[in-house]
Amino acid sequence: MPGVTDSQQARLTAWVHGRVQGVGFRWWTRARALELGLVGSATNLPASRVEVVAEGPREACEKLLAALRSGETPGRVDHVAEQWSEPRGGLTGFVER
Repeated sequence: MPGVTDSQQARLTAWVHGRVQGVGFRWWTRARALELGLVGSATNLPASRVEVVAEGPREACEKLLAALRSGETPGRVDHVAEQWSEPRGGLTGFVER
């Protein structure tokens, strides 16, 4: 695609629904994100959801999203909602909250 480079930066926010709390899901997500060179966080939310925020190359964010939907996560993922936006910056590392 013209004008699109591998280094295009993006921000992915994903809301993961299912049995994803208390099963090592955030730790697993952090490990995948760090392997992909992403920064951000994985945060437990009410109603058995985890919010994943990741910034970095768009391609790496897409790989993380695919991993969240892969069926290879701890626990059980029923649904992943995604939102893409411009990176805001200011994030370092990948933290579990």
